[in-house]
Amino acid sequence: MYSVLMSTPERLIEATRELLWERGYGGTSPKAIQQHAGAGQGSMYHHFTGKPDLALAAIRRTATELRAAAEVAFGGGGTAYERIAAYLLRERDVLRGCPVGRLTMDPEVIASAELRAPVDETIEWLRGRLADIVQEGLDRGEFRASVVPEEIAAAVVATVQGGYVLARASGSPAAFDAGVRGLLSLLAPPADESASRTA
Repeated sequence: MYSVLMSTPERLIEATRELLWERGYGGTSPKAIQQHAGAGQGSMYHHFTGKPDLALAAIRRTATELRAAAEVAFGGGGTAYERIAAYLLRERDVLRGCPVGRLTMDPEVIASAELRAPVDETIEWLRGRLADIVQEGLDRGEFRASVVPEEIAAAVVATVQGGYVLARASGSPAAFDAGVRGLLSLLAPPADESASRTA
C-alpha cells in the first residue's frame, strides 16, 4: 500500500492516520495498524511505546498537514474576502469529513489531554488565522464596520465542520457547498460599496 521507500515508522504513522480517519481511536487496533502498514509487532514497539504514542504522532502529522493546506489559501494573493473564499472553496474530500474535526467526536481522544492537544491547537490556530485575515480586511475597508473578526472566524470554522457533518449525513457534498455559498454571500461586501472603493 505504501512506497517501498518509506521507512517503517513512516508507514506506521500513515497507516494510523488513515485508520483514525476511517474508524476512530477505539476502532484502530495495534494489529490493524500493523497489517495496514505491512509491519510486524516488533517493529511497531521498537519505534513507538504503544498505540497512544503512535496515535499522537499520527494526529500531529494530520494537524500539521491541515494547517499547511489552509495556509496555501490564507497566504495567497487578493483581498481578505478572496483568501477566505479560497479556503472555503478549496478541494476537499467532503464525504470523508475533516480528519481533525472528526477527532473532536472521538470520546477516547477527547478524554486524553495529550491526544486532544494537537486537535485543540489546530482549531485555535485556524480561528486565530481567520480572525487576523478578517481584521486585515476591516483595516482596509473591505468589510462592513460591524463585522467582528473573532465571530466571523468562528462562523467559518463552524460552517466547514458542520458542512462535513451534513454532507456525510446526506451522502452528498451538496449540503457542504450550500453552506459555503451561503456564508460567502453573507460575508461579501455590498456591490455598491465594492464599486465605490474601486472607483
